[in-house]
Amino acid sequence: MAYNQLRLEITRLSLMTDTFSLHQLFSELEARGFVYQTTDREALQARLSQGPLTLYLGADVTAPSFHVGNLLVLMTVRWFQRAGHQVILLLGGGTTQVGDPSDKKSARTVMEKGTIEANWASLHRFSERFFSAADGPPVRVVNNKDWLESLGYMDFLGRIGRHFSVNRMVSFEFVRNRLENQLPLSFLELNYMLLQAYDFLHLFETQGCILQVGGADQWANILNGVELIRKMHGAEAFALTVPLLTTSSGAKMGKTAQGAVWLNPDALAPYDFWQFWRTVEDQDVSRFLNLFTFLPREEINALTQVSGAALNAAKKRLADEVTTLVHGAEVLPQIHQTVETFFGRALAAATDQILEIAPGLTLLDCLQEAGWFTSKSEARRGIRGGGVRLNDTPVADETLVLGPDLWTHGERLKLSWGTKKHLWLMQKGIQE
Repeated sequence: MAYNQLRLEITRLSLMTDTFSLHQLFSELEARGFVYQTTDREALQARLSQGPLTLYLGADVTAPSFHVGNLLVLMTVRWFQRAGHQVILLLGGGTTQVGDPSDKKSARTVMEKGTIEANWASLHRFSERFFSAADGPPVRVVNNKDWLESLGYMDFLGRIGRHFSVNRMVSFEFVRNRLENQLPLSFLELNYMLLQAYDFLHLFETQGCILQVGGADQWANILNGVELIRKMHGAEAFALTVPLLTTSSGAKMGKTAQGAVWLNPDALAPYDFWQFWRTVEDQDVSRFLNLFTFLPREEINALTQVSGAALNAAKKRLADEVTTLVHGAEVLPQIHQTVETFFGRALAAATDQILEIAPGLTLLDCLQEAGWFTSKSEARRGIRGGGVRLNDTPVADETLVLGPDLWTHGERLKLSWGTKKHLWLMQKGIQE
């Protein structure tokens, strides 16, 4: 279909679609923390408010599974899908053969084509499941191998390469860092930005795509595509990036001591995925509920207007919601049963694992009374090491007082040290 015909078709669809304007959606995304950079906020909002458009998200297929670090941008385009817009997911079977150098200090190892094809198929299966659960137009999954491998190199350089300034290319931060530190940067890698820009141009010309969404580290690459479309067609296209997330403690989002938090169940069991979200830091709960669930902001605010152990209900809701999005609601009953078995009924039934404490006892006193530590100094070291948990949440405050604000009437608190020592805490004089 020619580009002008595509524009007429998109206009026709926009008149037929009865959905809230993307002006509202853009404001919602900003309020929730999705928007990091965009080329022209006002122009983008004006175009989005006219009706449905086509946008794309690109990802190289360097692994058989996405991980939590990819989830934010996947959530972003799913918001667009829910609003009635056409999402294209580009899984880069072609560009993976080159390797994106923008976030790397050294050249990426060349991958075997068979591995690339297997990774592509695995990510495709996940994407179909993830996006099929949302309302809105079905996501189109494409492979840039289909058009990149058919390019005649001389024709490509003459048609596309002439629009790129080497002076500007070497000014990009990742290129400058490699050169200044005398790190290798192959000519093949330098071509990556041309190929990604061509992907945007190709989708613009063949499917009317005018918006690319990506992570903050993709800003320069996406801008190249925006400028290439302007130079070759005199048309306006847009870029939107989401922030690269870290936890409140500064750790890279999705990284743990055990490795990446994968989204495929064969790479990380749904139970372990659920536990990752159930044990996030208190300071991150509200932010993550806004970014990784579709719960209304008013409900999120109500859930998170508490602190300490009372925040556990919000953490469980976060874990349930994100696990449902990634693995489906059908996995939750087994997860809940496992949690109840290991941390609920088994402990509740063991009366010698219940410790009655006086109101106002400090955590350090309680740890000593439990017999797990011989001194308060030893208990402090246990807390600093992150092994002491209250209701499955790591405790960092060595001066914590187990006051009445941690309990609702008749409720027990679960105190844990490591993976094998657990007991229930009850206030003296309180009957269940």
